Amino acid sequence: MLQRQTQTAAFWRDQFEVTPDDLEFLYQLLLDLQTPRTLTELATALVEEYLRRENAKIEAELAKGVMYVPKQHYAVGQQVVFPALEFTVGEVVEVRRGENPEHGDFEVIKVKFAEGQREFAASLKHHRLNDEDGALAAKENKQLSAAELYSLYRNEIEESLLYGLEESDRSRDFVEVDGYWMLADMLAEIHVGFLNIAEALIEMQGKPVSPEQMLAEMEMPEHVNPTMRVISLNYALSQDPRFDQIQSGGEKLWYLKRLEPPELVNPPALLKYSPIPYNRALLSVELLQIEWELDDEWGESSLTSEIPRVVPSTVLTLTYPHRRFGTLPINGRTVNFFPSATRGKSIVTLVDGRWGTRFNGWVVHEGRYVSGLAKWMDDHQLPVGAYITLERSSTANEVIVDYRTRRPKREWARMASADLAAGRLRLEMNKIQVACEYDEYMILAEEQSDEIDALRERVQRDGMTLPQLVEQVVPELTKLNPQGTVHAKSVYSAVNILRRSPPGPIFYALISNRRFRDVGGGFFALA
Repeated sequence: MLQRQTQTAAFWRDQFEVTPDDLEFLYQLLLDLQTPRTLTELATALVEEYLRRENAKIEAELAKGVMYVPKQHYAVGQQVVFPALEFTVGEVVEVRRGENPEHGDFEVIKVKFAEGQREFAASLKHHRLNDEDGALAAKENKQLSAAELYSLYRNEIEESLLYGLEESDRSRDFVEVDGYWMLADMLAEIHVGFLNIAEALIEMQGKPVSPEQMLAEMEMPEHVNPTMRVISLNYALSQDPRFDQIQSGGEKLWYLKRLEPPELVNPPALLKYSPIPYNRALLSVELLQIEWELDDEWGESSLTSEIPRVVPSTVLTLTYPHRRFGTLPINGRTVNFFPSATRGKSIVTLVDGRWGTRFNGWVVHEGRYVSGLAKWMDDHQLPVGAYITLERSSTANEVIVDYRTRRPKREWARMASADLAAGRLRLEMNKIQVACEYDEYMILAEEQSDEIDALRERVQRDGMTLPQLVEQVVPELTKLNPQGTVHAKSVYSAVNILRRSPPGPIFYALISNRRFRDVGGGFFALA
């Protein structure tokens, strides 16, 4: 039976590996096209080439003789091709009468191959392979196309192809820019003088600049077409550590890393979450509801899918990690207000809802936060637990950021400090000036941020687990309440001073610790 390797899962999953010949094919393809291609386009073209090679091999083998079909008669000296034996060609050296009453009159042919001789039935009227001609035609019509094969085995094909393009001996011949692959020789020369011009232009503008704006200040050779000028400059900028690519309203811009907020270049550890395993099934409906209300960007609540795609405004509660570094979360409530992407950075214009001033907001997509609000939070003296509002602007790529104001008043709040000698967090009640509405369970203030930072580093260095941290924090919080209870939100707020965690693992640490007792309403007490 005719078997095409390219039509099998085993070939693409277990045997396929990009070879030097494959890379040469892609090199010549890009050389002929003189146009960049996506990885998908290259992969599909390579699969198409595999199909072409296979067709050529089959045609060449079939041309060496007649194809073996049991019903046919063969003569001594005839060359016969056997598709079921990977198109091996053999010579008929003997023909004799068959001796099996069940099959009627037939012949047996002895065929000589390079590795020896084998016998096959011939002139046999009834055999499943007799329909090979028709079955072969039908099967050929049902062959999967290159696009279909790529769709089925995309991960395996791309993994091998990327290794060839990036890690092989030919990798220096190929470059990737913004998802497009091309030959390194296709790039226009961008010397250091051009890059220095780009740096000076960004510094003078004080904002991200497009490659087209940069090219207007550069004297590029006239023979380089405009598209390749942009691609070449983008590639050169991506290889220079001074520059960082930023998205803005769908446009790709460039900025200087040294001008970016620190939390944009080096995301703080307190904004990162390393998943903590826990038994989510044990969380009560009450705790799940609280988790839903908190809508932590690293949490597992289903709020994102329940919020309409377009709402005019939304409200979120400011947590300690975001207050500490002047950021806002990209969570279920806020995700549709900001540019979306799986990685990279985007820039938006934020408008102070109180004073009308405009400033840059930097969206770190992988980190799930918006940076650049530290001064805004300091100017308005917003505490942890403050209610922040976001509103859509009539201007594209612009978001109004505000808070719920009220008459300034000194309020009791939990004050955090670091006991470095004991290696633990201390909490006490103290009055702070508050001029906004806030969540009474979440509000926090701190003394000596540098000491708390040092304690956080020590907790991480000592390998303190989340359950241990919860066990340390809960007694500190219950002593502040005359009823001797603490709300789950308060535990979540305090724990995140020292370790980033969504509510789920913290709530599980509460209910699984026998030292704590669930007294209802989201409150816990010491057992």
